[in-house]
Amino acid sequence: MENQTQNALERFVAKTRELFAKERDPEKRWTALSPILAELLADAEVIEASKAWPDCVPADGRAENLLFYEDPDYGFAVNGLTKGTARQGARARIHDHAHIYTLYGVLDGRERIEKYERLDDRSKPGYAKIRKSVDQMVGPGEIDLVRPYEVHTEVTVGERTVAVIIRSQKGGEFNQGRYVPERDEYYESLGPRQTPCEMLPKKAKPQEQNNNRVSL
Repeated sequence: MENQTQNALERFVAKTRELFAKERDPEKRWTALSPILAELLADAEVIEASKAWPDCVPADGRAENLLFYEDPDYGFAVNGLTKGTARQGARARIHDHAHIYTLYGVLDGRERIEKYERLDDRSKPGYAKIRKSVDQMVGPGEIDLVRPYEVHTEVTVGERTVAVIIRSQKGGEFNQGRYVPERDEYYESLGPRQTPCEMLPKKAKPQEQNNNRVSL
């Protein structure tokens, strides 16, 4: 029976750990994780809390992610990504996530997801030939599975957008691929900076609630 005292993030982590303990195949594992993430994205408390999450601001050539959780045993990380009004119409760099799996779930707002197929054989340093294969609008509750080395980007469309991202390994500690299709260029750089953040406001314990009561 599900523990009703757990919040949405704790339930997600428990179900994810249970899945990872049973399924070792990465493709099956990450495909099966989508409905578990869907539950998290549908949680009213998470949606409400996300309105107060700070905007993620690129700096020093790197994106920023909010870090909600990193698993000590399986290594997966739960991130948040907020794009405020100052970034409207902006396109993230076309990139891949190197060797990791990623589930990208839209929590609030809408944006465009673009995917690309790589046409060259990866043998020439600094060179990559890519072609757009997907260009679609996504909104709340929609989930995209990004496999290792898949080339993609997100584009804002005039509104604040919030995503919850599950990665098989915390980003920012290894290089990811970057693509410049206008010049057929390829280079690598570190992934997003990780900013620790609470997904949900902490609730006072019963004793704390009693101590905070005001006598009338």
